[in-house]
Amino acid sequence: MSAETPQRRKLTAREAAEKFGVHPRTIRRIVAEPREDFLARAKARRDRAVELRAQGLKHREIAMEMDVPIGTVGRLLHEAKKLAGSREDEHTQEPAAS
Repeated sequence: MSAETPQRRKLTAREAAEKFGVHPRTIRRIVAEPREDFLARAKARRDRAVELRAQGLKHREIAMEMDVPIGTVGRLLHEAKKLAGSREDEHTQEPAAS
């Protein structure tokens, strides 16, 4: 089920629900960012963090450049490494013999 009006919210579903006196699920159903857009935005953030790290920047410098907390930089780099590892595993596994 997709949202009636797909877009990125400025408030959390809980905050909007309290503001309008409805259940958070109602907010999610009416207004939600499309999943593909969210995943593309998340990938762009991870890629940017990896790019800056490859340039030799430290976590603190990356955080300042991206205007995010240092912990977020660590999480983004960890996720990128984890995703890259899972992609390598997919490519290196041999098909099962029958």
